[in-house]
Amino acid sequence: MDIVRNDDGTLVVPVDPPRIHETDETSAEEVQAQIDAQPTTRVLHPGEGGYDEALAEWDAQQNPDRGAAVSTASGREQARTVVHAVATSPDHAVAPAVDALDDPEALGEALRHVLVGGVHSVEDFAAEVADAEGGPPLPAHQATKIIGEVLAEIDT
Repeated sequence: MDIVRNDDGTLVVPVDPPRIHETDETSAEEVQAQIDAQPTTRVLHPGEGGYDEALAEWDAQQNPDRGAAVSTASGREQARTVVHAVATSPDHAVAPAVDALDDPEALGEALRHVLVGGVHSVEDFAAEVADAEGGPPLPAHQATKIIGEVLAEIDT
């Protein structure tokens, strides 16, 4: 099953079924019933454990032929500008911020590079945005959510 990204930024991820073994008190049918009753998916919210990794995996699913993310200086600069613009926009407008870019592909690569690094990479990037654009650093979960929205917009 593929990871699904909802419009609100949540991700629906597959869950491996638990390993339940037959015992003297349970039959094979009872064990199977217990396994079948377990959820097969889980919803992850930005900031939740595993969210950044799942978002990176979701992004890779969108274009499985894409190579490893390579961040350039210009892409990183655009990424900081766009994340700040979306974060400070009163209506959280992603499309206009992406449309104003010279090189959306470089921006996408820079953001993918941030995601691959995990939570600490996102935290460092949020601090970079604050240093470059002013204001306090975004919480990591908010930065991750914006990164996901920008990547979704670029891929449309």
